Amino acid sequence: MPNLQDLRRRVRAVKNMRQITKAMKMVAAARLRRAQERVTAARPYTQKMMQILGDAARRAPEYKDPLLTGHQQNLGEGENRREHVILALVTADKGLCGGFNTNLIKAAQEFLKTNTGSDVELVLIGRKGYDFFRRRPVKIRREHVGITGTGRVNASDAAMIARGLIEDFKSEGNRIDRVYLLYNEFKSALSQRPVVEQLLPVGHIEETGNAQPETLVDYIYEQPASEIFSELLPKLVENQVYHALLESVASELGSRMTAMDSASKNAGEVIDKLTLVMNRVRQAKITREIIEVVSGAEAL
Repeated sequence: MPNLQDLRRRVRAVKNMRQITKAMKMVAAARLRRAQERVTAARPYTQKMMQILGDAARRAPEYKDPLLTGHQQNLGEGENRREHVILALVTADKGLCGGFNTNLIKAAQEFLKTNTGSDVELVLIGRKGYDFFRRRPVKIRREHVGITGTGRVNASDAAMIARGLIEDFKSEGNRIDRVYLLYNEFKSALSQRPVVEQLLPVGHIEETGNAQPETLVDYIYEQPASEIFSELLPKLVENQVYHALLESVASELGSRMTAMDSASKNAGEVIDKLTLVMNRVRQAKITREIIEVVSGAEAL
């Protein structure tokens, strides 16, 4: 039978753990509200920016830019070149957030399996993804740690990450054909969905919206298309990275709040079970002592 002192010690330990999980849940819930508001406010801007650039791209089909249309392949007859791809994976810097990081890492591994015919390099945003893949035989181009650890996202950090990806894509040395972004899209505190989004080239913006050419809004431009796109395309990439980081932070906080709530409930169940066992042990001890006293009295 378990020792009564050990049971009391275990109950105290579980109660202390429940206090920690409850505190983490409250902190995550308070931060989640602000993160959700930032995500909700950023979505219309991102969608409108992509719509306007898509309309402008359709109105200027003669303009060609690597960021918009990709690199032109000049291959000889019979020549076959492997495609070079970058996957930017956005994970959390901390744990204790349920299946948030696990689902992202599984999605990244699935991406690597489905792109075995291409040379895939990883840009890891977040400590958890870096800690996992640095021990695996995959190519890691670079890592960004501590970006989302505070629960807030700075536009300067997103711009720095986006500029690095743009430089990788435009580099003439080891030419990159496509850049993808993998992050968790925030649906609710209970639901987050891993999303793989093509970041570069951004030619896919031409497909946004269902507007027909004759119904498109016509714009009057003061500058030529080359100046407009050279300025706006990098801004679009920076905004998409910033939006992905906002979605990731909100998803992380929602997942952590849900996980800590479940942990608190499980701790309560464990406390109830241990208390029941402890009461039975104590009752058995008292009953045994009474029997010993009665037996001693009868012997006298």
